[in-house]
Amino acid sequence: MKNRKINKEKAAKTGDQPTLTVAIEQSYSNNERVITDNLAPDLFSGLNRFWIKLSKWSFVRNGFVNLREKLMTGGWSGFLVRKRYIDEKLVKTLENHDINCILNLGAGWDTRLYRFKETQKIKSWEVDQSINIKSKRQAIERALGAFPKHITQVSIDFTEQDLISTLKENGYQLNEKTFFIWEAVSQYLDDSSLEKMFEFYSKAASGSFLAFTYIHKDFIEGKNLYGQKTLYKMTVKGNIWHSGFYPEEIATQLEKYGWSLIEELGYAELNERYVKPTGRKLGVMEIERMVFAEKIK
Repeated sequence: MKNRKINKEKAAKTGDQPTLTVAIEQSYSNNERVITDNLAPDLFSGLNRFWIKLSKWSFVRNGFVNLREKLMTGGWSGFLVRKRYIDEKLVKTLENHDINCILNLGAGWDTRLYRFKETQKIKSWEVDQSINIKSKRQAIERALGAFPKHITQVSIDFTEQDLISTLKENGYQLNEKTFFIWEAVSQYLDDSSLEKMFEFYSKAASGSFLAFTYIHKDFIEGKNLYGQKTLYKMTVKGNIWHSGFYPEEIATQLEKYGWSLIEELGYAELNERYVKPTGRKLGVMEIERMVFAEKIK
């Protein structure tokens, strides 16, 4: 698709929505939850806080799920299962590999660096647009009383600023074995910005790991809407999403930059893994897929 001007303001406004979904999910009983995150509800104030509290009533929380499904089939489970998958990969990798750093690119209001004991002694960086960085810091300080010392927040415009130099200025070194998180970010970048991101990943230390999501390219191109006509109008036609990949090209794309694909899977598989055990019936987000890879050279 021909590059169009990226709408950064619209992209920034999506930063807290996945975590708000996680926060409302905590209103379900332990055995019904797709993901457990006790910190997420405490990040929100005002009207969002009101709705989170109101979601203790089943008809309210189920109403939120049904509304999301109408706007985005599989949207509710999609936010949850991708976070659950990355959480598990992060914790397992920290337990089994010599990882020195965690770098969460496009972190939004994600909470994983704050709530797992495995991450508390690991140097970590959260990178996002300044508006999300500022609001996130205020939310964390309100919830925890102080901002954790092991996390450095970095404000950046991915399309205009150099990521390597910006991170270096904030204490990050590329020769450190790193767990990279790139959740629901790639679709917001145009082709040139996406290329710069992979050039950045190509310089990562061997033994680093990368977990990221991507949108089907045929959806971005309008060739297959996967029943998501409303979402297509909101995101692609709305000039918010710009890039995607075909599943069969992911391994080659990674190899080009020195990475080896470990796992590439769709959300139907993630729903089978994480939603089915809850007994709930939630839609599947067919347009997005998950990737896990290791840097080998």
